[in-house]
Amino acid sequence: MIAPARVLRRTLGTVDAVAIGLAAMLGAGVFSVFGPAAAAAGDALVPALAIAAVVAALNAAATAQLAAASPVAGGAYAYGRERLGPWPGFVAGWGFVIGKTASCAAIAWTLGAHALPGHERWVAAVAVVVLALVNLGGVTRTARTARVLAVLVVTALLAVVVVGLGLPPADVPSDDVPPAGWTAGGVLQAAGLLFFAFAGYARVATLGEEVRDPRRTIPRAVALSLGVVLVIYAALALVLQRSLGAGLATTTAPLTDLAEEAIGAPGTAAIRAVAVLACAASLLALQAGVGRTALAMAREGDLPRPLAHLSSRGVPARGEVAVAVVVTAAVLVVDLRGLVAFSSFGVLVYYGVANLAAFTQPREERRLPRAFAVLGALACLALVTTLPGEAVLVGLGVLALGVVGRLLTVGTVGRVRRLPR
Repeated sequence: MIAPARVLRRTLGTVDAVAIGLAAMLGAGVFSVFGPAAAAAGDALVPALAIAAVVAALNAAATAQLAAASPVAGGAYAYGRERLGPWPGFVAGWGFVIGKTASCAAIAWTLGAHALPGHERWVAAVAVVVLALVNLGGVTRTARTARVLAVLVVTALLAVVVVGLGLPPADVPSDDVPPAGWTAGGVLQAAGLLFFAFAGYARVATLGEEVRDPRRTIPRAVALSLGVVLVIYAALALVLQRSLGAGLATTTAPLTDLAEEAIGAPGTAAIRAVAVLACAASLLALQAGVGRTALAMAREGDLPRPLAHLSSRGVPARGEVAVAVVVTAAVLVVDLRGLVAFSSFGVLVYYGVANLAAFTQPREERRLPRAFAVLGALACLALVTTLPGEAVLVGLGVLALGVVGRLLTVGTVGRVRRLPR
Protein backbone atom coordinates (compact mmCIF):
# COMPACT_ATOMS: atom_id res chain seq x y z
CA MET A 1 0.00 0.00 0.00
CA ILE A 2 1.02 3.62 -0.50
CA ALA A 3 2.03 5.38 2.68
CA PRO A 4 -0.69 7.86 3.76
CA ALA A 5 1.69 10.81 3.69
CA ARG A 6 2.34 10.18 0.02
CA VAL A 7 -1.30 9.89 -1.11
CA LEU A 8 -3.00 12.75 -2.96
CA ARG A 9 -6.11 14.31 -1.46
CA ARG A 10 -9.66 13.51 -2.66
CA THR A 11 -11.19 16.98 -3.08
CA LEU A 12 -12.78 16.98 -6.58
CA GLY A 13 -16.34 16.18 -7.66
CA THR A 14 -17.82 15.28 -11.05
CA VAL A 15 -18.16 18.89 -12.22
CA ASP A 16 -14.52 19.57 -11.35
CA ALA A 17 -13.35 16.46 -13.21
CA VAL A 18 -15.45 17.31 -16.28
CA ALA A 19 -14.09 20.87 -16.27
CA ILE A 20 -10.51 19.59 -16.16
CA GLY A 21 -11.27 17.13 -18.98
CA LEU A 22 -12.81 19.87 -21.14
CA ALA A 23 -9.95 22.24 -20.37
CA ALA A 24 -7.41 19.58 -21.33
CA MET A 25 -9.07 18.80 -24.69
CA LEU A 26 -10.19 22.24 -25.86
CA GLY A 27 -6.72 23.63 -26.35
CA ALA A 28 -4.24 23.91 -29.17
CA GLY A 29 -5.84 21.12 -31.20
CA VAL A 30 -9.06 22.91 -31.99
CA PHE A 31 -7.17 25.99 -33.18
CA SER A 32 -4.33 24.30 -35.09
CA VAL A 33 -5.12 20.76 -36.19
CA PHE A 34 -8.05 21.20 -38.62
CA GLY A 35 -5.82 22.69 -41.34
CA PRO A 36 -3.21 19.88 -41.44
CA ALA A 37 -5.98 17.29 -41.07
CA ALA A 38 -7.90 18.78 -44.02
CA ALA A 39 -4.71 18.74 -46.10
CA ALA A 40 -4.39 15.01 -45.44
CA ALA A 41 -8.07 14.04 -45.65
CA GLY A 42 -9.27 16.35 -48.45
CA ASP A 43 -13.05 16.47 -48.47
CA ALA A 44 -13.22 13.51 -46.04
CA LEU A 45 -12.42 15.62 -42.97
CA VAL A 46 -15.62 14.67 -41.16
CA PRO A 47 -15.09 10.90 -41.67
CA ALA A 48 -11.52 11.35 -40.39
CA LEU A 49 -12.90 13.13 -37.34
CA ALA A 50 -15.35 10.28 -36.83
CA ILE A 51 -12.50 7.74 -36.90
CA ALA A 52 -10.50 9.79 -34.39
CA ALA A 53 -13.60 10.03 -32.19
CA VAL A 54 -14.18 6.26 -32.31
CA VAL A 55 -10.56 5.60 -31.33
CA ALA A 56 -10.86 8.16 -28.55
CA ALA A 57 -14.10 6.57 -27.32
CA LEU A 58 -12.57 3.08 -27.26
CA ASN A 59 -9.56 4.39 -25.35
CA ALA A 60 -11.76 6.37 -23.00
CA ALA A 61 -13.86 3.28 -22.23
CA ALA A 62 -10.75 1.25 -21.40
CA THR A 63 -9.24 4.04 -19.31
CA ALA A 64 -12.46 4.70 -17.38
CA GLN A 65 -12.94 0.99 -16.74
CA LEU A 66 -9.42 0.69 -15.35
CA ALA A 67 -9.67 3.89 -13.31
CA ALA A 68 -12.96 2.81 -11.73
CA ALA A 69 -11.39 -0.47 -10.60
CA SER A 70 -8.08 1.05 -9.37
CA PRO A 71 -8.46 4.77 -8.56
CA VAL A 72 -4.83 5.85 -8.22
CA ALA A 73 -2.61 8.47 -9.80
CA GLY A 74 -0.71 7.50 -12.93
CA GLY A 75 -3.45 6.25 -15.25
CA ALA A 76 -2.43 3.48 -17.66
CA TYR A 77 1.09 3.46 -16.21
CA ALA A 78 -0.23 2.14 -12.91
CA TYR A 79 -2.77 -0.19 -14.54
CA GLY A 80 -0.33 -1.56 -17.09
CA ARG A 81 2.29 -2.12 -14.42
CA GLU A 82 -0.05 -4.12 -12.23
CA ARG A 83 -1.90 -6.09 -14.91
CA LEU A 84 0.76 -6.60 -17.58
CA GLY A 85 4.03 -6.23 -15.70
CA PRO A 86 6.65 -3.56 -14.98
CA TRP A 87 7.88 -3.23 -18.57
CA PRO A 88 4.50 -2.65 -20.29
CA GLY A 89 3.62 -0.26 -17.47
CA PHE A 90 6.85 1.62 -17.98
CA VAL A 91 6.26 1.87 -21.74
CA ALA A 92 2.79 3.30 -21.07
CA GLY A 93 4.03 5.78 -18.49
CA TRP A 94 7.03 6.87 -20.54
CA GLY A 95 4.86 7.20 -23.64
CA PHE A 96 2.44 9.39 -21.69
CA VAL A 97 5.17 11.56 -20.20
CA ILE A 98 6.95 12.21 -23.50
CA GLY A 99 3.72 12.51 -25.51
CA LYS A 100 2.00 14.86 -23.10
CA THR A 101 5.15 16.88 -22.58
CA ALA A 102 5.13 17.43 -26.35
CA SER A 103 1.42 18.26 -26.10
CA CYS A 104 2.16 20.87 -23.46
CA ALA A 105 4.86 22.39 -25.64
CA ALA A 106 2.55 22.44 -28.70
CA ILE A 107 -0.20 24.09 -26.68
CA ALA A 108 2.17 26.67 -25.22
CA TRP A 109 3.54 27.37 -28.72
CA THR A 110 0.01 27.90 -30.04
CA LEU A 111 -0.80 30.19 -27.12
CA GLY A 112 2.25 32.30 -27.87
CA ALA A 113 1.49 32.42 -31.60
CA HIS A 114 -2.01 33.81 -30.92
CA ALA A 115 -0.95 36.13 -28.10
CA LEU A 116 2.06 37.77 -29.73
CA PRO A 117 2.92 36.54 -33.25
CA GLY A 118 6.63 36.73 -33.95
CA HIS A 119 7.52 36.23 -30.29
CA GLU A 120 5.56 33.03 -29.70
CA ARG A 121 8.41 31.03 -28.20
CA TRP A 122 9.17 33.45 -25.38
CA VAL A 123 5.51 34.09 -24.63
CA ALA A 124 5.01 30.32 -24.50
CA ALA A 125 7.87 29.92 -22.05
CA VAL A 126 6.40 32.56 -19.74
CA ALA A 127 2.97 30.92 -19.92
CA VAL A 128 4.44 27.54 -18.92
CA VAL A 129 6.08 29.05 -15.86
CA VAL A 130 3.00 31.02 -14.77
CA LEU A 131 0.65 28.04 -15.10
CA ALA A 132 3.11 25.78 -13.28
CA LEU A 133 2.90 28.22 -10.36
CA VAL A 134 -0.90 27.93 -10.42
CA ASN A 135 -0.63 24.13 -10.29
CA LEU A 136 1.75 24.34 -7.36
CA GLY A 137 -1.12 25.93 -5.42
CA GLY A 138 -2.99 22.61 -5.39
CA VAL A 139 -5.47 20.67 -7.54
CA THR A 140 -8.45 22.55 -6.10
CA ARG A 141 -7.09 25.81 -7.48
CA THR A 142 -6.36 24.07 -10.78
CA ALA A 143 -9.98 22.82 -10.95
CA ARG A 144 -11.48 26.24 -10.18
CA THR A 145 -9.36 27.92 -12.84
CA ALA A 146 -10.10 25.15 -15.36
CA ARG A 147 -13.85 25.45 -14.73
CA VAL A 148 -13.90 29.19 -15.50
CA LEU A 149 -11.72 28.84 -18.58
CA ALA A 150 -13.66 25.83 -19.91
CA VAL A 151 -16.98 27.71 -19.71
CA LEU A 152 -15.52 30.70 -21.55
CA VAL A 153 -13.95 28.57 -24.29
CA VAL A 154 -17.03 26.39 -24.89
CA THR A 155 -19.20 29.50 -25.15
CA ALA A 156 -16.80 31.14 -27.58
CA LEU A 157 -16.50 28.06 -29.80
CA LEU A 158 -20.27 27.72 -30.00
CA ALA A 159 -20.40 31.38 -31.00
CA VAL A 160 -17.90 30.64 -33.80
CA VAL A 161 -20.20 27.88 -35.05
CA VAL A 162 -23.16 30.24 -35.10
CA VAL A 163 -21.18 32.94 -36.90
CA GLY A 164 -19.87 30.42 -39.42
CA LEU A 165 -23.39 29.23 -40.23
CA GLY A 166 -24.23 32.80 -41.22
CA LEU A 167 -21.52 32.89 -43.88
CA PRO A 168 -22.19 31.87 -47.50
CA PRO A 169 -20.60 28.63 -48.73
CA ALA A 170 -17.02 28.92 -49.93
CA ASP A 171 -16.35 29.88 -53.54
CA VAL A 172 -14.90 27.41 -56.02
CA PRO A 173 -11.19 26.98 -55.07
CA SER A 174 -8.59 28.80 -57.12
CA ASP A 175 -5.70 27.15 -58.99
CA ASP A 176 -3.31 27.49 -56.02
CA VAL A 177 -5.56 25.40 -53.77
CA PRO A 178 -5.06 21.63 -54.09
CA PRO A 179 -8.02 19.44 -55.07
CA ALA A 180 -10.18 18.12 -52.28
CA GLY A 181 -9.99 14.42 -53.13
CA TRP A 182 -9.08 11.84 -50.55
CA THR A 183 -7.31 8.53 -50.05
CA ALA A 184 -7.68 5.91 -47.31
CA GLY A 185 -4.14 6.62 -46.12
CA GLY A 186 -4.81 10.35 -46.05
CA VAL A 187 -7.99 9.90 -44.04
CA LEU A 188 -6.19 7.72 -41.48
CA GLN A 189 -3.32 10.21 -41.22
CA ALA A 190 -5.86 12.98 -40.64
CA ALA A 191 -7.50 10.85 -37.96
CA GLY A 192 -4.13 10.44 -36.28
CA LEU A 193 -3.61 14.20 -36.28
CA LEU A 194 -7.16 14.89 -35.10
CA PHE A 195 -6.64 12.41 -32.26
CA PHE A 196 -4.27 15.01 -30.79
CA ALA A 197 -7.29 17.27 -30.25
CA PHE A 198 -9.15 14.58 -28.25
CA ALA A 199 -6.36 13.14 -26.14
CA GLY A 200 -6.85 15.39 -23.09
CA TYR A 201 -9.46 13.11 -21.53
CA ALA A 202 -6.57 11.03 -20.15
CA ARG A 203 -6.15 13.86 -17.67
CA VAL A 204 -9.36 12.74 -15.94
CA ALA A 205 -7.96 9.23 -15.37
CA THR A 206 -4.81 10.64 -13.76
CA LEU A 207 -7.07 12.22 -11.11
CA GLY A 208 -7.66 8.78 -9.56
CA GLU A 209 -6.40 9.78 -6.13
CA GLU A 210 -7.94 13.25 -6.15
CA VAL A 211 -11.65 12.72 -6.90
CA ARG A 212 -14.40 11.77 -4.50
CA ASP A 213 -16.15 8.46 -5.26
CA PRO A 214 -13.74 7.73 -8.16
CA ARG A 215 -15.46 4.52 -9.29
CA ARG A 216 -18.49 6.58 -10.23
CA THR A 217 -16.96 9.98 -10.89
CA ILE A 218 -14.18 9.05 -13.34
CA PRO A 219 -16.30 7.09 -15.88
CA ARG A 220 -18.98 9.79 -15.83
CA ALA A 221 -16.48 12.62 -16.20
CA VAL A 222 -14.65 10.91 -19.07
CA ALA A 223 -17.90 10.22 -20.96
CA LEU A 224 -19.33 13.71 -20.39
CA SER A 225 -16.19 15.64 -21.32
CA LEU A 226 -15.53 13.51 -24.41
CA GLY A 227 -19.16 13.81 -25.55
CA VAL A 228 -19.21 17.60 -25.24
CA VAL A 229 -15.93 17.94 -27.13
CA LEU A 230 -17.05 15.60 -29.91
CA VAL A 231 -20.19 17.66 -30.54
CA ILE A 232 -18.17 20.89 -30.66
CA TYR A 233 -15.50 19.44 -32.97
CA ALA A 234 -18.07 17.97 -35.36
CA ALA A 235 -19.90 21.28 -35.59
CA LEU A 236 -16.64 23.17 -36.18
CA ALA A 237 -15.48 20.71 -38.85
CA LEU A 238 -18.72 21.07 -40.78
CA VAL A 239 -18.77 24.87 -40.50
CA LEU A 240 -15.10 25.23 -41.47
CA GLN A 241 -15.49 23.01 -44.52
CA ARG A 242 -18.60 24.89 -45.58
CA SER A 243 -17.14 28.36 -45.04
CA LEU A 244 -13.51 27.88 -46.12
CA GLY A 245 -13.90 25.01 -48.58
CA ALA A 246 -10.69 23.58 -49.99
CA GLY A 247 -8.85 26.60 -48.58
CA LEU A 248 -9.11 24.96 -45.16
CA ALA A 249 -6.21 22.70 -46.17
CA THR A 250 -3.87 25.67 -46.68
CA THR A 251 -4.50 27.66 -43.51
CA THR A 252 -2.69 27.39 -40.19
CA ALA A 253 -5.37 29.31 -38.27
CA PRO A 254 -8.80 28.28 -39.62
CA LEU A 255 -10.90 29.70 -36.79
CA THR A 256 -9.15 33.04 -37.09
CA ASP A 257 -9.71 33.05 -40.87
CA LEU A 258 -13.39 32.27 -40.39
CA ALA A 259 -13.85 35.01 -37.79
CA GLU A 260 -12.01 37.53 -39.94
CA GLU A 261 -14.20 36.71 -42.92
CA ALA A 262 -17.35 37.05 -40.83
CA ILE A 263 -16.56 40.07 -38.65
CA GLY A 264 -13.25 41.51 -39.80
CA ALA A 265 -10.46 42.66 -37.50
CA PRO A 266 -12.60 42.46 -34.32
CA GLY A 267 -13.30 38.82 -35.11
CA THR A 268 -9.60 38.08 -35.49
CA ALA A 269 -8.83 39.74 -32.16
CA ALA A 270 -11.65 37.83 -30.46
CA ILE A 271 -10.48 34.45 -31.73
CA ARG A 272 -6.91 35.20 -30.71
CA ALA A 273 -8.11 35.99 -27.19
CA VAL A 274 -10.21 32.81 -27.04
CA ALA A 275 -7.27 30.76 -28.31
CA VAL A 276 -5.06 32.15 -25.57
CA LEU A 277 -7.67 31.25 -22.92
CA ALA A 278 -8.24 27.77 -24.37
CA CYS A 279 -4.55 27.01 -24.58
CA ALA A 280 -4.01 28.30 -21.05
CA ALA A 281 -6.76 26.01 -19.72
CA SER A 282 -5.43 23.01 -21.61
CA LEU A 283 -1.85 23.67 -20.60
CA LEU A 284 -2.88 24.07 -16.97
CA ALA A 285 -4.64 20.69 -16.94
CA LEU A 286 -2.04 18.75 -18.93
CA GLN A 287 0.99 19.99 -17.01
CA ALA A 288 -0.73 18.78 -13.84
CA GLY A 289 -1.48 15.43 -15.49
CA VAL A 290 2.12 14.81 -16.54
CA GLY A 291 3.26 15.75 -13.04
CA ARG A 292 0.96 13.11 -11.52
CA THR A 293 2.17 10.39 -13.88
CA ALA A 294 5.76 11.34 -13.06
CA LEU A 295 4.78 11.02 -9.38
CA ALA A 296 3.42 7.49 -9.95
CA MET A 297 6.51 6.42 -11.91
CA ALA A 298 8.85 7.88 -9.30
CA ARG A 299 7.06 5.93 -6.55
CA GLU A 300 8.08 2.72 -8.35
CA GLY A 301 11.61 3.86 -9.20
CA ASP A 302 10.91 4.18 -12.96
CA LEU A 303 11.77 7.88 -12.67
CA PRO A 304 14.07 9.49 -10.09
CA ARG A 305 12.51 8.89 -6.67
CA PRO A 306 12.74 12.56 -5.54
CA LEU A 307 9.89 13.25 -8.02
CA ALA A 308 7.58 11.24 -5.71
CA HIS A 309 7.77 13.96 -3.06
CA LEU A 310 4.51 15.73 -2.17
CA SER A 311 4.44 19.29 -0.88
CA SER A 312 2.48 20.42 2.18
CA ARG A 313 -0.43 21.19 -0.18
CA GLY A 314 -0.47 17.60 -1.42
CA VAL A 315 1.07 18.54 -4.79
CA PRO A 316 3.88 16.65 -6.59
CA ALA A 317 5.82 19.90 -6.68
CA ARG A 318 9.12 18.50 -7.90
CA GLY A 319 7.37 16.70 -10.74
CA GLU A 320 5.50 19.86 -11.70
CA VAL A 321 8.73 21.87 -11.77
CA ALA A 322 10.54 19.20 -13.80
CA VAL A 323 7.71 19.13 -16.36
CA ALA A 324 7.74 22.93 -16.62
CA VAL A 325 11.50 22.95 -17.25
CA VAL A 326 11.31 20.32 -20.02
CA VAL A 327 8.27 21.96 -21.69
CA THR A 328 9.98 25.35 -21.62
CA ALA A 329 13.05 23.90 -23.33
CA ALA A 330 10.87 22.18 -25.97
CA VAL A 331 8.95 25.32 -26.95
CA LEU A 332 12.21 27.19 -27.44
CA VAL A 333 13.69 24.70 -29.93
CA VAL A 334 10.99 22.50 -31.63
CA ASP A 335 8.41 23.48 -34.29
CA LEU A 336 4.64 23.03 -33.85
CA ARG A 337 3.99 20.31 -36.45
CA GLY A 338 6.75 18.12 -35.05
CA LEU A 339 5.36 18.54 -31.54
CA VAL A 340 1.83 17.53 -32.60
CA ALA A 341 2.91 14.37 -34.44
CA PHE A 342 5.32 13.33 -31.69
CA SER A 343 2.62 13.91 -29.09
CA SER A 344 0.17 11.69 -30.97
CA PHE A 345 2.79 8.94 -31.14
CA GLY A 346 3.48 8.93 -27.40
CA VAL A 347 -0.18 9.13 -26.39
CA LEU A 348 -1.24 6.36 -28.79
CA VAL A 349 1.43 4.10 -27.26
CA TYR A 350 0.02 4.92 -23.82
CA TYR A 351 -3.52 4.04 -24.86
CA GLY A 352 -2.38 0.87 -26.60
CA VAL A 353 -1.11 -0.41 -23.26
CA ALA A 354 -4.29 0.82 -21.54
CA ASN A 355 -6.42 -1.27 -23.88
CA LEU A 356 -4.27 -4.34 -23.32
CA ALA A 357 -4.55 -3.84 -19.55
CA ALA A 358 -8.33 -3.49 -19.82
CA PHE A 359 -8.45 -6.76 -21.77
CA THR A 360 -7.01 -8.58 -18.73
CA GLN A 361 -9.63 -7.29 -16.28
CA PRO A 362 -11.93 -9.93 -14.75
CA ARG A 363 -15.60 -9.97 -15.69
CA GLU A 364 -16.77 -8.19 -12.52
CA GLU A 365 -14.57 -5.16 -13.32
CA ARG A 366 -15.42 -4.90 -17.02
CA ARG A 367 -18.11 -2.55 -18.29
CA LEU A 368 -17.73 -3.62 -21.93
CA PRO A 369 -16.83 -6.92 -23.64
CA ARG A 370 -13.13 -7.61 -24.17
CA ALA A 371 -13.59 -7.17 -27.92
CA PHE A 372 -13.73 -3.40 -27.38
CA ALA A 373 -10.28 -3.45 -25.76
CA VAL A 374 -8.92 -5.44 -28.72
CA LEU A 375 -10.41 -2.95 -31.17
CA GLY A 376 -8.95 -0.06 -29.18
CA ALA A 377 -5.45 -1.54 -29.20
CA LEU A 378 -5.60 -2.28 -32.94
CA ALA A 379 -6.93 1.23 -33.65
CA CYS A 380 -4.02 2.78 -31.75
CA LEU A 381 -1.56 0.68 -33.77
CA ALA A 382 -3.25 1.65 -37.04
CA LEU A 383 -3.09 5.37 -36.30
CA VAL A 384 0.55 5.20 -35.19
CA THR A 385 1.53 3.68 -38.54
CA THR A 386 -0.08 6.58 -40.43
CA LEU A 387 1.74 9.36 -38.57
CA PRO A 388 4.60 11.16 -40.37
CA GLY A 389 7.60 8.83 -40.53
CA GLU A 390 9.97 11.30 -38.90
CA ALA A 391 7.73 11.59 -35.84
CA VAL A 392 7.49 7.80 -35.52
CA LEU A 393 11.27 7.39 -35.77
CA VAL A 394 11.91 10.10 -33.19
CA GLY A 395 9.24 8.60 -30.93
CA LEU A 396 10.76 5.13 -31.16
CA GLY A 397 14.17 6.63 -30.40
CA VAL A 398 12.95 8.43 -27.29
CA LEU A 399 11.10 5.30 -26.14
CA ALA A 400 14.33 3.34 -26.60
CA LEU A 401 16.25 5.90 -24.52
CA GLY A 402 13.72 5.43 -21.74
CA VAL A 403 14.04 1.65 -21.94
CA VAL A 404 17.85 1.87 -21.78
CA GLY A 405 17.60 4.18 -18.79
CA ARG A 406 15.33 1.74 -16.99
CA LEU A 407 17.60 -1.19 -17.84
CA LEU A 408 20.48 0.64 -16.18
CA THR A 409 18.46 1.14 -12.98
CA VAL A 410 16.21 -1.93 -13.03
CA GLY A 411 17.97 -3.42 -10.04
CA THR A 412 16.67 -0.59 -7.86
CA VAL A 413 13.07 -0.82 -9.09
CA GLY A 414 10.69 -2.24 -6.52
CA ARG A 415 8.30 -5.12 -7.00
CA VAL A 416 4.87 -4.64 -8.53
CA ARG A 417 2.33 -3.94 -5.81
CA ARG A 418 -1.36 -4.50 -5.97
CA LEU A 419 -3.36 -1.35 -6.58
CA PRO A 420 -6.09 -0.35 -4.10
CA ARG A 421 -9.60 -1.39 -5.01
